[in-house]
Amino acid sequence: MTSAALAWLCLFLLTPAAPPRPLEPPQAAPTAPQQSAAPRVRLLATGGTISNRVGGRLTAEELIKSVPGLERYARAEAEQFANTASSALTLRQWIELARRINALFTQDPGLAGIVVTSGTDTLEETAYFLNLTIKSDKPVVVVGSMRNPSTLGYEGAANLLQGFRVAADPAARGKGVLVVLNDEINAAREVTKTDALRLQTFQTRGYGLLGVVDDDRVAFYRSVVQRHTSAAEFDVSRFEELPRVDIVLVYQGASGDVIKALVDQGAKGIVIASAGAGATSGSQGDGIRYAVEKKVFVVTSTRTGSGRIAARRREPAADAPPAYRIAAEDLAPLKARILLMLALTRTQDGNEIQRMFTEY
Repeated sequence: MTSAALAWLCLFLLTPAAPPRPLEPPQAAPTAPQQSAAPRVRLLATGGTISNRVGGRLTAEELIKSVPGLERYARAEAEQFANTASSALTLRQWIELARRINALFTQDPGLAGIVVTSGTDTLEETAYFLNLTIKSDKPVVVVGSMRNPSTLGYEGAANLLQGFRVAADPAARGKGVLVVLNDEINAAREVTKTDALRLQTFQTRGYGLLGVVDDDRVAFYRSVVQRHTSAAEFDVSRFEELPRVDIVLVYQGASGDVIKALVDQGAKGIVIASAGAGATSGSQGDGIRYAVEKKVFVVTSTRTGSGRIAARRREPAADAPPAYRIAAEDLAPLKARILLMLALTRTQDGNEIQRMFTEY
């Protein structure tokens, strides 16, 4: 080995080794993006069978707590509007309920939707009134139950869950007030209670469901084209009470004295639940003439459960002043009464009222 090589070898051996580099800390695994919070949905409880437990009615908070898995779909908020049988709700409470819902949507833009509990006996009436008086496209869903919480097979929690799911779903916007029971979605305008006891009681005869609520998603299949909610012209902030409107059923031998008595007691409108496509019975034609002579509006509907009474058709007592004779189109008598009450808060013009029955 040469002297130069020997010198380099000595220098290498005598040079201290560099300290080992510290190990870098392990990189944290990337975090999965957080899911957005579930939509906020407010429950306005009014009572009804869905809360009518033996020993005391369930509150709005208790109703929410009874629904397992609700947090997956909505952040539920509770508000106790009333807690009574649906038949005990007054027309004044209808107005207050509509005002409350309108105020919630106006004051709380982040609220995704509202669920309203109702007794099933008058559920379709409450829902249709809200359908004509709510000033928002956001979902309002009315639910109830046929069995009470103390009964085996109580379906209230399931109906509440499905109602919250629909109210939280963006696809429900703009479809008007909806009725959700038995995993089915019906329009407030069209739905009716068809059976006193069965769970599948709420149906839309002739037109069918708007959609269904299944495990995977809320599925809509059609919409209602008649005016409703934000497109409606009725304003509950402008009146404190609804004009009196009564319903008279047509049956064989029915007397017109009933119609006259209602007029004399202050009715501003009468809805005739006619046989078939407008037929009356007994002396009801005389009663109708008496009503229109007193400037009481008479709306002809049908008791059959479906079908249309067309405007300008010739009906019994057609010689009566036409300005006070209105055709209900396809509205059932219960719904025709609600529309006439609201129409009378805006106008006394028969042509305008007929327009409303055509558009709503």
